[in-house]
Amino acid sequence: MAVILSLQGCMAVGKTTAVQYVKERRPDIFLSREDNGTVISEVHRRGLIKNCYEDYLEIQRLWLNHEVERWKAAKEHKLVLMDFGAEEIEFYTLNYPKSIGENWDIEGPLCRELEAVRRCMPDRILFLDADEETLKARKEGDKSRSREFFDFHREYLLPLKREWFLNRSDTDVLRVDTMDRETMGKAVLKWADAAANKI
Repeated sequence: MAVILSLQGCMAVGKTTAVQYVKERRPDIFLSREDNGTVISEVHRRGLIKNCYEDYLEIQRLWLNHEVERWKAAKEHKLVLMDFGAEEIEFYTLNYPKSIGENWDIEGPLCRELEAVRRCMPDRILFLDADEETLKARKEGDKSRSREFFDFHREYLLPLKREWFLNRSDTDVLRVDTMDRETMGKAVLKWADAAANKI
């Protein structure tokens, strides 16, 4: 039976760095990274706009179905670490409208897809957290990635995300403000081993 673990947190907190550290040291842990190319291509092909209610529902339907397939593929492995898992798409689907000041009915039109993705939750989640100054510094220090959505995410989505995840019983928190790559990587591996042994 597979054990599925997931890394969570804000943009620039260090998820990709932690995943890379794990990859270099633990080939027995299957890494499932966010794979968004096919969904983004389909959204562009269809000309869908996420700030339009009907389009948003279609976009999230694509993401939710994509995440179910990703989870099925992950279940083929013994120990999995996901760079965001089903918990992320559930959170985003329900909370992005709030972040733009909309009160859209999401649960009704997407009830089937949300039910399916809720059956794909990881066994444990590690929420990497840092203060705003650390996040800004890490964003500025990483020139390899475009983070056009960073300021919006930090200001509007991160408060919702912290509240959402820190109130879940399946979520552990790791403060990474003062951690370098090595220290954070070791802490994530220690958590992964402990979480896998408890399940």
